[in-house]
Amino acid sequence: MIRIHHLLLLMLILIYSCSVNNSNKIDLSGEWTVKLDSLNIGMDEKWADSEFEGHKIQLPGTLDEAGIGTKSRLEPAINNHVLSGLTRKYQFIGAAWYQKTVNIPPNWEGKQIHLELERVIWGSKLFVDGEPIGKNKSLTAPHRYDLGAALSSGKHTITIRIDNSNLYPLINVKGDKYPDPINQDMAHAYTNHTQIKWNGVIGEIKLSASSPDKIENLQVYSNVAEGTIKATFRKPSNTESELKYQILSTAGDVIAEGDIEKGKEEITLAKPDGIELWDEFNPNLYDFKILAENENTSVRFGYSQIQKEDKVLTLNGKRIFLRGNLECAIFPLTGYPPMKKEAWAKLISQAKAFGLNHLRFHSWCPPKAAFEAADEAGFYYQVELPQWSLNFGEDEKTTRFLLEEADKILNEYGNHPSFILMALGNELEGNADLMNSTVAALREKDSRHLYMTTTYSFQHPLGVIAQPEDDFFVTQKTDKGWIRGQGIFNAKSPNFNEDYTANSEHVPVPLISHEIGQYSVYPDMSEIEKYTGVLKPLNFIAVKNELDNNGLLNMADDFTYASGKLAAILYKEEIERALKTPSFDGFQLLQLQDFPGQGTALVGLLNAFWEPKGAITAKEFRQFNAELVPLLRFEKAVYENGETFNASLEVANFYKEMKGQTLDWSITNEAGQKVKTGTQNNINLQLGNNGNLGKIEFKINVDKAEKLMINVALVGTPYKNSWPVWVYPGKVKATSDKVFITESLIQAKEELNKGRTVLFNPNYESLEGIEGRFVPVFWSPVHFPNQPNTMGLLMDENHAAFIDFPTSKHTEWHWWDLCIHSKSIIIDGLDVTPIVRVIDNFVTNRHLAKVFEAKVGEGKLIFSSIDLMNKLNERPVARQLRSSLLKYMESDAFKPSGFVDINDLDFLDNRTNKQFMASDIYED
Repeated sequence: MIRIHHLLLLMLILIYSCSVNNSNKIDLSGEWTVKLDSLNIGMDEKWADSEFEGHKIQLPGTLDEAGIGTKSRLEPAINNHVLSGLTRKYQFIGAAWYQKTVNIPPNWEGKQIHLELERVIWGSKLFVDGEPIGKNKSLTAPHRYDLGAALSSGKHTITIRIDNSNLYPLINVKGDKYPDPINQDMAHAYTNHTQIKWNGVIGEIKLSASSPDKIENLQVYSNVAEGTIKATFRKPSNTESELKYQILSTAGDVIAEGDIEKGKEEITLAKPDGIELWDEFNPNLYDFKILAENENTSVRFGYSQIQKEDKVLTLNGKRIFLRGNLECAIFPLTGYPPMKKEAWAKLISQAKAFGLNHLRFHSWCPPKAAFEAADEAGFYYQVELPQWSLNFGEDEKTTRFLLEEADKILNEYGNHPSFILMALGNELEGNADLMNSTVAALREKDSRHLYMTTTYSFQHPLGVIAQPEDDFFVTQKTDKGWIRGQGIFNAKSPNFNEDYTANSEHVPVPLISHEIGQYSVYPDMSEIEKYTGVLKPLNFIAVKNELDNNGLLNMADDFTYASGKLAAILYKEEIERALKTPSFDGFQLLQLQDFPGQGTALVGLLNAFWEPKGAITAKEFRQFNAELVPLLRFEKAVYENGETFNASLEVANFYKEMKGQTLDWSITNEAGQKVKTGTQNNINLQLGNNGNLGKIEFKINVDKAEKLMINVALVGTPYKNSWPVWVYPGKVKATSDKVFITESLIQAKEELNKGRTVLFNPNYESLEGIEGRFVPVFWSPVHFPNQPNTMGLLMDENHAAFIDFPTSKHTEWHWWDLCIHSKSIIIDGLDVTPIVRVIDNFVTNRHLAKVFEAKVGEGKLIFSSIDLMNKLNERPVARQLRSSLLKYMESDAFKPSGFVDINDLDFLDNRTNKQFMASDIYED
């Protein structure tokens, strides 16, 4: 018992000691009282003068999380209200007053007292015991208040008025297709499309007391080229205390120390021994500490230097390549970004598993925790001012606010080595001269980062030509043409020799391709139950209900899988073309994970929770998206018997120089058997692009259609990659005595009435239907409605119709010619069996097909809207599909289960096309 008492006493002493050591801070998290001020009367009625009654709320947190505000009455429906994005369960826009009583300890007498609110949207005013202290506006940095040294010990009432109204409307482009004005703001710092327009405080809330001589704004500058480290700081004018510095490891070991010359507010020293470089492979971090008489100040930094050298992006003098993804503040449980380092570390770990090394924060800047996690992981950031404006520089007050935000970003986050790039915003339009002068001023203020006027622009020539002050250039096309696949993959047949050199090599600064991808994937219905937070997935539920009404719900999982597989092969080619382009310094995906707003833009191979949808694994994705990627250049995806497959080996190496390497390659059939192998020895891989490392030649000699895989691996490493090609015999079945083949509906009816078997293949250009496309919906069928809105093909790969036509369940490259030379036909209400089904977009959700079968009276029919008639000597895939269908129609397996009245075929002349109309955000 005595020992237990001693242990308890020791524990109390330790607890007391800790409280004394930490008594310079008071954590204000916990229960607060909140009172809503939707009529804006709180100031007139002096709510801060006394304790008020209201709702109880936990801070950090938001009104949405507390269930305070106007409850949503929206119901699932296919309309622009619902499909704009996820729906807030509760919403409040306006002023809210938060109040809490605190006790100031006696040992704070005479100290400088500050209040910090780590992140607020976006205006706050502070009162202490009813007296106004000040106001703050920021979407990017903590709101800090200096309470001076006059706050006495004892009980005080803190009141904070937070206003999440739209204080500067011109920072936002308007998505006026969305009926609710509150949902029209698009910039991700202030929007309901990704994070929401929450009201509250989501980060640290604390009071702190410091000595009068506390050092402030300590900034550390690494100059790797010159081998120096410089620190600047601000000290109070009334202090003459002697200052010392220390550089420490993160374990606390002193690496270097010394005196700072009296009266100086900076020090430059040669890099001490023991300081190692920081990069994605070696994220070494150190603490720079300034020791004053009463209080020390410390910041963490990495010894690194980002530069542009002869049009190339370098870190520490070595070339880097940014494998990037957009981060648009998508956090669907809370509606706001996490404020703890652990949550960001998890997100970055997921991104790195897919081979990424970079995030672009589209029209917002993340909190401190995000930078800390990236510093520790070796991850690169591009941050932006909180704007997506078409009127930059038009309003003086807005411009002043944005310039203040830029200063805050540099002061708050500039020490973080992960912070390498900064832009003024997303797709800005307006005063280009002001953009350039602003970038020049930021560079002069802080040289640790590279700067850019705007991340792309639809204002010409701003978007296609690098500006005079741009340190780097992010664009989707230059003045010479497209540098991403969206403008190419549907217009040109698959070609794997291509890169973007012709349109990019003249760009005078490091070049990064803008928002590549945006290939829409069908909504995953299993995701609905994951939304357990402040947002309802009414958009998903509406789609699910529509599928159910249309008799397609049982196919939803197949739609998600097949459309995801198509997106995956397109993302692969997007990324590989970027890696093959020597004048590229990176790409930024839009994006690996879903974007739940802007018309439900489900463009991710992962859902909004960063969870895979089943289309591709992280391991598979890393084969073509990593620091080192084996690459192959070859002419096309489809070959005929007698042709020769020729390919050139390459390696994109942004890892390290590697000498004496070996590349193995093989060609395998669908059974996994190797039909040819080869080896390239004694390969020296430099940092960057390594082309012409060897050749693959393979004479095609087949008597049946096959899918082959070309596999390349760097021996002794995990780096490997593969590509499919399809090979076809030269001669196949073109006609049949048992099948009547016609382009004429009249002839088809006549022969069906005779009980014959008919392949009806009308001229697709004469059909009512949806234009044939290979690529799926771009971004969203709601946000960009004026496009052919389909999402790929869906087949039963084991169907007897494909006995001589190797195919997967989903679209692959060999379907390109068939998709382009076709239309998608609406078959709603028809008792037919699709052989080649088309996945409709999630707004219209129609039964679509390119090939279907049915009984018609005593006859049997296969209908094809794919051109299987013309130029078959030039179109081996169409020739092969026609042959396979004919063999199927001749066989005993051809037993269509559906029945169509012969007059029902008239729909092919006059079928009504169901439309969903909305205006485009960028109309010409």
